[in-house]
Amino acid sequence: MSAQDFLVELGTEELPPKALKTLGEAFLTGIEKGLKAAGLNYTEARYYAAPRRLAVLVSQLDEQQPDRSVNLDGPPVKAAFDADGNPTQAALGFARKCGVDISQIDRSGPKLRFSQTIQGQPASTLLPGIVETSLGELPIPKRMRWAARREEFVRPTQWLVVLFGNDVLDCEILAQKAGRTSRGHRFHSPGNVHITAPANYAEDLRAAYVLADFAERRELIARRVDELAKEQKGNAVVPADLLDEVTALVEWPVPLVCSFEERFLDVPQEALIATMQDNQKYFCLLDQNGKLLPRFITVANVESKDPAQIISGNEKVVRPRLTDAEFFFKQDKKQPLETFNDRLKNVVFQAQLGTVYEKSERVSKLAAFIAEQLGTDVEKAARAGILAKCDLATEMVGEFPEMQGIAGYYYALNDGEAEDVAHALNEQYMPRGAGAELPRTDTGVAVALADKFDTLVGIFGIGMLPTGSKDPFALRRQALGVLRILIEKQQDLSIPAAVEKAIELYGDKVKAGDLAQQVQDFIFDRLRARYEDEGVAAEVYLSVRALKPNSALDFDQRVQAVQAFRGLPEAASLAAANKRVSNLLGKVEGMVLAQVDAKLFEHDAERVLLEAITEAEQNVEPISLSRNYREALNRLARLREPVDSFFDQVLVNADDEHVRANRYALLARLRALFLGIADISLLG
Repeated sequence: MSAQDFLVELGTEELPPKALKTLGEAFLTGIEKGLKAAGLNYTEARYYAAPRRLAVLVSQLDEQQPDRSVNLDGPPVKAAFDADGNPTQAALGFARKCGVDISQIDRSGPKLRFSQTIQGQPASTLLPGIVETSLGELPIPKRMRWAARREEFVRPTQWLVVLFGNDVLDCEILAQKAGRTSRGHRFHSPGNVHITAPANYAEDLRAAYVLADFAERRELIARRVDELAKEQKGNAVVPADLLDEVTALVEWPVPLVCSFEERFLDVPQEALIATMQDNQKYFCLLDQNGKLLPRFITVANVESKDPAQIISGNEKVVRPRLTDAEFFFKQDKKQPLETFNDRLKNVVFQAQLGTVYEKSERVSKLAAFIAEQLGTDVEKAARAGILAKCDLATEMVGEFPEMQGIAGYYYALNDGEAEDVAHALNEQYMPRGAGAELPRTDTGVAVALADKFDTLVGIFGIGMLPTGSKDPFALRRQALGVLRILIEKQQDLSIPAAVEKAIELYGDKVKAGDLAQQVQDFIFDRLRARYEDEGVAAEVYLSVRALKPNSALDFDQRVQAVQAFRGLPEAASLAAANKRVSNLLGKVEGMVLAQVDAKLFEHDAERVLLEAITEAEQNVEPISLSRNYREALNRLARLREPVDSFFDQVLVNADDEHVRANRYALLARLRALFLGIADISLLG
């Protein structure tokens, strides 16, 4: 079957930069979906996305849709016609479904059947509809209309190119008549650009100062920014999202180095970086020690004959931004950080839970409690807790919300607070997201945990539980943060103890009841998803959850041990045996005997199993108590042979009630050995 290249380009006014990459990818996905549904084969497809255009190029696309057969079975022939041979409603309904008269339905078999060969259509007639459907399905939250037209899109459209081979497809999409004329760079080459062929699209536009390929522009910007940074003896700060956004703002990227006055370096560099990145879309430069350099890189959209003019313009624009940050920093330092707490007495944390200042008081006491449990400095934890929210009332954080915690760190150092107390003011918000940095200081760990426990208990305590779509206080993230800190920082904290203390500090603001259990379950439930992401089977998590450990660290140590145990050749047999034992003991009426009487043994297998259990109790239990669960399970794996022999040779439910009770007692001791680590019966 013959094939041709296909190109569609929709020209628009400037598209939203933060959405451009997503729109380009979605446009491609939609067209590929349409081609697949139509049965049109091709060798390759790719998208192009620039500030004023979205395009898709499909290489070697079939010119003709293949013929296809349709075979539909209907109701049984007996049910399709009555005794007089007249079609029933079932038969008539099937004919209507097939779009034909009942006379055209095959009735030679046991069921009515309709067969039809549908001739394939030319791709040229199908492509406009595929393009239109794809554009209609783009992820655009709010579409707009323009002029007096009824069509809607993310931005007003300006032109349309639709080429199949050398031919323009005759169609109109989103108020634009298809042609082969695109447009060049708005300033360097503002006229029309004749697209000679689909495969020449990128090069035809390149000649008009447009790099249509998003990935090419992105790579060029990243490489050139890195080169310029090295020339300045620095390293560029290039967040992926910012790089994508800058790539979406320019058609012909030209990175340039600019500078600002060194006096601004007295301001916290995080504030300077934030304003330059968020407001001006600049790439900041750091020295080898991670300190901000008084230079930045802007990406111009023109190749100027006098780049100094562009550099000067950007330097003038950034100066007021940096001056604002400098002013706020100086104003805030005129008073001690702790005095900002007075302002927080009028700031509501949550209507039913009181003010932010009251939250700080609770966090201070809870952080001290946690520090005591972890064996770290109680006084520093309490001090950091009472200062934790102060910077929320500062001018700096009012202007730059992302500076919360960071501003507090600088102001605490300025006041002469202990360095780890200052660090804790920033670390309280860690981790700020999945995989993000954890607190480094012991004081930071205590305050971060206290802040999260306080929020979890408070919000659960007033019944504002997160739903599938709503979690306004980010309780899932708070719980995951607690778990990450405790597990990855190897902190052995009793979660029930911390939750109970948080409830106590709230007093009558929360409804106790089963609140403690509710919060604990919510926290430990988050571990299931964490382990699934790590490739740990759900039954491994459940085997440990059944024991309800109090410590997240202890929980994790058990899970890792059970995961390793599953890989042993003895695991399946022992898991099945434990399941069998669990079922047997679950049917026992009354108490299981505490002691095993060897005199009641009738088989050597009973004696051998008792000896093996007794030896394991002496050797394994101390190892379990020291939390070397992996080694403990490795040793318990040696029980496989005596356990298998026991079940092969011994009938547990003996007729003699004394013998039967004695065997239950023996199995209960076996079960208790494994339950010291996990309920491995759930692995079977």
